[in-house]
Amino acid sequence: MLILRVLQSGPIHGYAIGQRIHVLSSEVLAVEEGLLYPTLQKMLVKGWVIAEWGISETNRKVRFYRLTPEGRKQLKAELSSYDRVTQAIQEILRTA
Repeated sequence: MLILRVLQSGPIHGYAIGQRIHVLSSEVLAVEEGLLYPTLQKMLVKGWVIAEWGISETNRKVRFYRLTPEGRKQLKAELSSYDRVTQAIQEILRTA
């Protein structure tokens, strides 16, 4: 869900996705490369993202990932599910 959300802002390369999640979470969350790239590959196979080769800001050849319309639908579904689970947990914490 977090990767899809970061991609909603526009094309970005893999390493920058991990860095953006880290920064936006006030350095609480870290996405390890061993998880990030296999996840991006699965998203490519599912058609949620597409990738194009380009040059990074450090002049390296990298893959830039972009959300597809199917990826936007998936993000919407995951955010909805997240909201339901979060509300359920909050209700338990309030009433238990």
